[in-house]
Amino acid sequence: MKRIEDVILYQIDLTTKVAKHYSQGELTRLGLGITIEQWIVLKIISENENSTQKELASKSYRDPASITRTMVILEKKGFIQRSAVPNNARAYYVNLTKKGVLFVDENMKIIKQHRELSIKGISEKDLNTLSNVLAKIRENMS
Repeated sequence: MKRIEDVILYQIDLTTKVAKHYSQGELTRLGLGITIEQWIVLKIISENENSTQKELASKSYRDPASITRTMVILEKKGFIQRSAVPNNARAYYVNLTKKGVLFVDENMKIIKQHRELSIKGISEKDLNTLSNVLAKIRENMS
């Protein structure tokens, strides 16, 4: 019987937790005033204009209630604006404000440096293999 540390899904989960912990520490150290989850949502919005909250939940793999809470926080910080979807009183389009665009743009250099650190010493071939393996695991579990 395999030890839990040898199970690939445990290793993936552990790696995700270590990455989130490190990343949140960096955002806090830099005084950005947001969480990793908030950054991810901001980045998704920056790449997908006029997304609805439902689409954001799907793209971020978070539940709608969690996305709603994040939207409220990001709106209070002035990073996003929500506008009603015509003919649908329950849906909103979500877009970055000028402040939100500036925030994402100003901090992408830091995020890119963090991403580069996370894959330091890993060849392009190994990264492609890892990406393919992770995609296969997601496919198997869908």
